[in-house]
Amino acid sequence: MSTGVAGTTATVAMASGRARAVARYLDANWPTGASGAIATARDGEPVGCQGRGKANVETGADAGCDTVFDIGSITKSFTAAAILKLETTGALRVTDPIGTILRAVPADKRGITVHHLLTHTSGLPEGLGDDYEPVRRDAMIARALAAPLDAVPGRTYAYSNVGYSLLAAIIEKVSGTGYGDYLTRNLFTPAGMTRTGYRLADPCRDDIAVEYDSDGRSQGTPLDHPWAADGPFWNLRGNGGLLSTARDMLRWYRALEGESVLPAAAKAKMFTPHVSEGVPTQFYGYGWTIVTTPSGPIVTHNGGNDWSYARVAIRPADHVMVFWVGNQAVRDGMWNLEDLDHTFTLGLLTLLASHP
Repeated sequence: MSTGVAGTTATVAMASGRARAVARYLDANWPTGASGAIATARDGEPVGCQGRGKANVETGADAGCDTVFDIGSITKSFTAAAILKLETTGALRVTDPIGTILRAVPADKRGITVHHLLTHTSGLPEGLGDDYEPVRRDAMIARALAAPLDAVPGRTYAYSNVGYSLLAAIIEKVSGTGYGDYLTRNLFTPAGMTRTGYRLADPCRDDIAVEYDSDGRSQGTPLDHPWAADGPFWNLRGNGGLLSTARDMLRWYRALEGESVLPAAAKAKMFTPHVSEGVPTQFYGYGWTIVTTPSGPIVTHNGGNDWSYARVAIRPADHVMVFWVGNQAVRDGMWNLEDLDHTFTLGLLTLLASHP
């Protein structure tokens, strides 16, 4: 019994030492004056979760672990997980041509499969218009199917937000429920994520971070832009715009470490480097980029709009995870979070993996 107590004490001491090391790293490397939130984890357990700066400069509200941010294209990882969840139930297969679900697909797009949409190899264009244009689902589908292809399906990797909006439409048609509702019931709730989605409960709405442009001018929260009653319009739905918190992203990482949301076979498929992104060490899985490194693969995705920027990264071999987000992506003459991303994120992952 005494051995067990001593072991527990040592474990706690190592964990708190790791947390202090992360805090020192953030003090030294988080851009001066930037605001946002950072979460780190190892072996399925949180190491640290904290806010930096202000979630709302006008009210003085601090950013924190439970502040709600727009996580941008990290949304794609959830869309991919939802597709794989449907595959585990037998509702679809990733090898299915999209015509078996969407019907009336024109001849040039009949070769597109769900797999092609997931891996950005459908040949569809990157986008079809402004994120906040009031486009409904069926109109988006019609536009996507009418758009000229940029490449032969299956031949070339080319990042396509349109493809992920089609995946959201496929989720709705196959499941018979709304995209957001499907994610909540099948991903967020089983993972314990209480502040993630397109439409949040009223108390959470007060905690949504205001976004700022490069001059520090307020651009409001995502909900201050044109949205439908159940989330963004369909140029954005499925490919971006999800709201979440650093704490919820820790919960998502824990769910991916286990099998509460997806079985091992589905997760393996999601993290398989299916296609090259055109960089020798960089590949796309299903909703994730896989970067090969001497220390093992890193599975990751970024997200952003003109005002906010986010990154999630997991090094599976070391069971470490980093998530961070800022509600001002650029400050003229001071910082650009996207430019700092690679060095900052890799440094945190390395610290988490190497610290005892």
